[in-house]
Amino acid sequence: MKTTILINLGGGSVGERSAIEAALESAGIAGELHWLHGREIREAAKAAVAGGADLVIAGGGDGTVSSVAGALAGTRTKLAILPLGTLNHFARDLRIPQKLEEAVALIASGHERRVDVAEVNGRTFINNSAIGLYPLMVLDRDAQQQRLGRRKRLAMAVAVVRTLLRFSSRRLILTVNEHEAAVDTPLLFVGNNRYGLELPGAGTRERLDAGELCVVVLRRKSRWGFCAAAIRSLVGRDRPIDVVRLDHVQQLRVESAHRSLTISLDGETERMEAPLNYRIRPQVLRVIAP
Repeated sequence: MKTTILINLGGGSVGERSAIEAALESAGIAGELHWLHGREIREAAKAAVAGGADLVIAGGGDGTVSSVAGALAGTRTKLAILPLGTLNHFARDLRIPQKLEEAVALIASGHERRVDVAEVNGRTFINNSAIGLYPLMVLDRDAQQQRLGRRKRLAMAVAVVRTLLRFSSRRLILTVNEHEAAVDTPLLFVGNNRYGLELPGAGTRERLDAGELCVVVLRRKSRWGFCAAAIRSLVGRDRPIDVVRLDHVQQLRVESAHRSLTISLDGETERMEAPLNYRIRPQVLRVIAP
């Protein structure tokens, strides 16, 4: 099996370098090993596919895995994951072990599954995308990390508070299955498959192969009304006036009065031209997972 190994130099991976190399060698996994910065990973994954790789191992967090998955989706090349990031949502929902040695043992087993990915205007994402408050939080978080060197979790906590102080809603035109509606919302969430909204399963997915988008629209509220609605949702007491959830969606079109929109994609932000065309791509990604 022709294998390419792409490890993100950020996110703590540098300190684990010798451990990663030892674990791969111990499991008998050999291949071209590349230590890369985040912006280089997508192109390296594309080059691996073009070079005939049977397997690409992505070492890093959700951003790294998303970049590699975008290159591999729809090809015969399989994805394996070394969850080296802060949260590792995709690996967690696939039940991939978080411990290095166990994750490597799973890769060596070769057990393959086919899972879905989602897409917006041709850009692949494996977890979720959002419009509104959340992308603003991510921009603030990233700016703090770059300017002040803050850790990711602390920077995000500060960003949440500051974004809520600048609370606002926006008008969007949504088209789902040929039905169109105008909404005023502080946050539109689009997930790759159905997300749990209640504790203890909030932010997790039971399946990644159901072939549907998870679309959640928060209704327009005041700052404190928004916070109260979020708390009610987490404890399973949400009301129809709090949130609208659209299930079994395969395609979603989002239009705005603005020519472009800042959106989040798997924890990163991007400015995209409107309209935004979301779709699910069922079972196009071959991944090593339990």
